[in-house]
Amino acid sequence: MSPRRNHPKRSQKRASNDEEERDISLSSETIEEHSEGVFRVRKITGSTSTKPYRCPGCDQVIPSATPHIVAWLEEDVESRRHWHNACWTKRNDRKPRTLRSKGAPRY
Repeated sequence: MSPRRNHPKRSQKRASNDEEERDISLSSETIEEHSEGVFRVRKITGSTSTKPYRCPGCDQVIPSATPHIVAWLEEDVESRRHWHNACWTKRNDRKPRTLRSKGAPRY
């Protein structure tokens, strides 16, 4: 006797692009306006995060299974980046990174 299935079988047919587009009101995706432009922001849960990413805010690794944020400019999907939650909220407060020589003054 075969084991009982509690879930429907997956269809082999792929959904069309129209069906793959999710309604923003149904997902954790929001739209935020910033000085750089309009960003689409998606909150990722730890259970859906399966590999490590590097945060552009602090340049540290976001380990797998860690909740974080994915953000990109609305018109440029190539700019999609994974951020720590705190780094995304504080990104406008950071000073620009300036490379100085070892003995250079800090001003």
